[in-house]
Amino acid sequence: MLRRLAVLVAIVALGACGRVSPLSPAQGKPLPVKPLMAQTTPTADDLLTRPAIADPQRVDELIKKSQPRQVDPFDLPPAGGGAAPAAPAGADQDTNQTGPATPQ
Repeated sequence: MLRRLAVLVAIVALGACGRVSPLSPAQGKPLPVKPLMAQTTPTADDLLTRPAIADPQRVDELIKKSQPRQVDPFDLPPAGGGAAPAAPAGADQDTNQTGPATPQ
């Protein structure tokens, strides 16, 4: 009998945990102050509503099947024939060297 009563109390306690009530500020505490550029003070529901930018739509699969790439008319080689520009005179050429430092 005691075991059944304990199970019943546990079920009632778990059922009470799921009770939903509207949110409101703590007793004696006001809502946050009105933002500087806002026309009115937001309500608790306004503060809890996510803006559309916070929940963007995702596209997980960009293509449905493997397809060859289309020709890109803007994929052109550099105007100078593809060679890297020359370093200016007096520039230090050893900036990408790695290894132990040697005192001079």
